[in-house]
Amino acid sequence: MSVRAWCLLAVALAVQAVAVPSARADDDEAEVCRIDLGRGWPPATENYGSAVETLFTGGLIPRLSLTRLPARSAESALELIAGEGEGDWTLRYVEADERIQVWTGGRKELRTNQQPDVAAVPMPAELARRVVAHWQRVMDAQVPQDRVAEFHDGEVLLFVVNGVRISGLQPACGPIAQLMEQVALMIDATDDSDEKRIKRWRALAESLDQQEQSLAGATGAGAGDTHGEH
Repeated sequence: MSVRAWCLLAVALAVQAVAVPSARADDDEAEVCRIDLGRGWPPATENYGSAVETLFTGGLIPRLSLTRLPARSAESALELIAGEGEGDWTLRYVEADERIQVWTGGRKELRTNQQPDVAAVPMPAELARRVVAHWQRVMDAQVPQDRVAEFHDGEVLLFVVNGVRISGLQPACGPIAQLMEQVALMIDATDDSDEKRIKRWRALAESLDQQEQSLAGATGAGAGDTHGEH
């Protein structure tokens, strides 16, 4: 299975988990939906993660990136690079040619002397800016600033949105897990024809619409509940 296929499978499983209704009562929802994400680098991850990100970006500075550090397979990333002025942005999907972090003779080695596979396509600037702004709102709402990223012995995701780093496990519930649907659409867009890519952009905009409406409804309901308690 290719890295792209593996990433899409992981994303599909996350989306499926979100779509399956919880069997718990609403009062237990907060306990059921535990998000293992925090601010900054997880312990013992920065050297590895920095090496991967540096290799993948090639000197570019993404406004949004999602880097996947799997336990055994090759690393990959999705990146959004701002264009000049009002011009198109660049959407990039990057895969390591071979796994970057390996054990050699009982020691960890970072194989950064390689050329990763890069698929890059233009993305409408308005849509790209909307994705970045939406992801930032979701991250700010779901991951408190005082929650520090924890160490995890397995696959780790590195989100960076407008310079803010959030790291941890891929959520199986909640708004951040719903972002995985948008990840799948963007990964697919990097491998599509121009005509199909237009359909991906339309689906991405619809996904943003739906989640924004859902979040607005949840915020309104929460405000109403609070008002009712006084």
